[in-house]
Amino acid sequence: MGLRRQAREWALQFLFQRDVNRGPLDPALELFWADKTGPHRARAYAETLIRGVEHHRVELDKLISRYAEHWDVKRMGGVDRNVMRIGLYEMTGDQPVPPVVAIDEAVEIAKQYSSNESGRFVNGILDRARQDVCPSPKEITS
Repeated sequence: MGLRRQAREWALQFLFQRDVNRGPLDPALELFWADKTGPHRARAYAETLIRGVEHHRVELDKLISRYAEHWDVKRMGGVDRNVMRIGLYEMTGDQPVPPVVAIDEAVEIAKQYSSNESGRFVNGILDRARQDVCPSPKEITS
C-alpha cells in the first residue's frame, strides 16, 4: 500500500471516530496514534488531511450538501461523508492533489470500507464539485 493511501485510510478512521466523539483534537490524535505503526511520512500526511478537514469541516459540508441533491450530510453514511470531506479537501486545500487522483482514491476507499454503491455515490458528488471548485488542468500545471 502506498504512503498516501495509508494516510487517507488513517484519516478516514480518525474522522469517522470524530463524528461520534468530538473534543480537543490534539489529545484525540495522540490516543489515535498510540497503536499505529507505519512510515512517518504517511502519518504526517494523514495529520495534514485530518487537520485540514477539521479546520474546513463547515465549508466542506456545505459543498457536499450543494452537490448531493436531496441528501442531508448528517444522514449520509459516516464513511461516505468522511471520504468526500477528505477528497474535497485534497482538491481544494493548501497543496491540491489533481482532482482525478483525489476522486479516484475517494471512490476506491469508499468501495473498500462501505459498498460499491457508495463508490458511485461518492464519485457523482465529487465529480460535480470538481467542475465548480477546481481550476482547469492547465491552471494546475502552470
